[in-house]
Amino acid sequence: MKIAIIGTGNVGGTLALELLGLGIEQLLLIDTIPNLAEAKALDLEDALAVHRYNRCVNIRGSQNIEDVVNSNIVIITAGFSRRAGMTREELLKKNALIVKEISLKIKPLCPQAIILVVTNPVDIITYLVLKTINFSRQRVLGIGTNLDAARFANLISRQLNIACSDIETLVIGAHGETMLPLERFTAIRNLPLNNFIDDKNIKKILEETVNRGTKIVSRYSTGSAYFGPAVAIARVIRAIINDEHIKLGVSAYLDGEYGSKDICIGVPCILGKVGIENIVELKLNSYETEFFLKSIDSINQQKEILKRDGIL
Repeated sequence: MKIAIIGTGNVGGTLALELLGLGIEQLLLIDTIPNLAEAKALDLEDALAVHRYNRCVNIRGSQNIEDVVNSNIVIITAGFSRRAGMTREELLKKNALIVKEISLKIKPLCPQAIILVVTNPVDIITYLVLKTINFSRQRVLGIGTNLDAARFANLISRQLNIACSDIETLVIGAHGETMLPLERFTAIRNLPLNNFIDDKNIKKILEETVNRGTKIVSRYSTGSAYFGPAVAIARVIRAIINDEHIKLGVSAYLDGEYGSKDICIGVPCILGKVGIENIVELKLNSYETEFFLKSIDSINQQKEILKRDGIL
């Protein structure tokens, strides 16, 4: 198993550390900044020795994207991160150009790979990668709502002082301000959320979930979250490597599911060794459907921007 991470900033570097324990044979780090990927590869080798795993992992850093050849999984984290006061939409054009160039380069190098997109705004960037690289929709997915669901669970956990392992949450929609944390599909020890928290506090938690990323960005000032995203990505990769057939939220291409077509958006999916094995269609009520359509509209607006500028 060869995994390549393109972009070794905070998210990519932290993710690389997370991946050391997954039993992979090769880990490749790619970055355009001179010596950065090589330095992190050496650092990770030392971390591997500290863990004293009973196997070797070939860790390598490079500036040459052609080294991704024959990778089984490619994670794209390259691009600009959000800064304080910046929306995901403002990132769109800059990151779209970067990721499109990467996609064109990796397409012939690893034609059987599963591609995980992390670069924000992740839903439209996932769509751009899929259309550029022209792989099957099972093998191109974006990381977003898995992290949002974890944030939702964390906020509930802190409200009630109970373990996150007792909480099941779901978030659908765009990874951004139009995401929809699904109160109705959230359970604590298999009991409805409103058995534990009143409507007023549920509403507050929902709002905090939506704004969590922005809050973190405002505190960092010159960067965005990376611990949470890295672990969320690693969880998806583990599900793929181990063929877990587990339900996780990812940005997936819809082709009729949820009554929508030709869009990548966060929905629950069954993940296994092929990538997305199945898209889970929830029975949304009228309010949830209306909000989900707003999320779709926000991504379609971004799509039109990329079409207008000739990027799509």
